[in-house]
Amino acid sequence: MIFDTTILENMQGDQSVEVIDSDNRPLAVMSKRHVHRQLLMHRSVQVMVFNPERKIYLQRRNPHKQFFPGRWDISARTHPHAGESTYDAALRALEYELNLEVEHPILIRELPAGPVTGFERVYLYAVQKNTQAITPNSDEVSEGYYYSQEELTCLVKEFRELLTPNLVVLWESGLLSPV
Repeated sequence: MIFDTTILENMQGDQSVEVIDSDNRPLAVMSKRHVHRQLLMHRSVQVMVFNPERKIYLQRRNPHKQFFPGRWDISARTHPHAGESTYDAALRALEYELNLEVEHPILIRELPAGPVTGFERVYLYAVQKNTQAITPNSDEVSEGYYYSQEELTCLVKEFRELLTPNLVVLWESGLLSPV
């Protein structure tokens, strides 16, 4: 299914995403803002970037972001545009947020949409052994850093208020380690 969402996005000033049912079938195309406001199920893509030392790159969200400004989050994240594959959305998020062009991020897991995930069906991808320089897009990311598993554990246990709830959920699920 292919949608031209340009007109809809311009009218609403927001990205258009697909509302889905519990079987991941598209039901409608709506603005991301309305989907979030109404707690409708939809897809999101999140990407973990690891360096050769098996450290995970975390981004600190721009302080002007609507949700969780200034908090540390997963390496890159986005919502697939209406009609866009989650794989293509992962590549787009890496390039837009981190100026990182990679080949073949690996789909690690899908998490069902529900209250814990903000009603997002999460597609979690990973980039293993990244050696490219990361240059964050300042409109999205204020800074970034590679954290060891021990440092990440310390952050979650001692400085939870500095992290997005999403990052904490992924850590508690045991999903933030290299495969």
